[in-house]
Amino acid sequence: MSISTDPRLLQLSPDDNVAVAARPIAAGETVSIAGRVAMIDRPIPTGHKLAVRSIAPGEPVLKYGAAIGSATGPIAPGDYVHTHNVRSDYLPTFTRASQQ
Repeated sequence: MSISTDPRLLQLSPDDNVAVAARPIAAGETVSIAGRVAMIDRPIPTGHKLAVRSIAPGEPVLKYGAAIGSATGPIAPGDYVHTHNVRSDYLPTFTRASQQ
């Protein structure tokens, strides 16, 4: 069950601290997250993530119930979550050079 009541958002796992935009959300719009209203400060394209709760620097960003990276700075509810505030924690396991 999703903690978000906003139909524009999809939380893929109840443990996730991010939700996925089901359609574009424009800067200046508001979204309802767990009964709280958050102002969107930049456009969020379809399929991109926004925080459903505060995420502290260094804290794992959870999507599909799994860590997809770590926050590089504080992320507030409603903030766009992308490469500007998340560092990938994936280790490279395959590279083109490893084939040669």
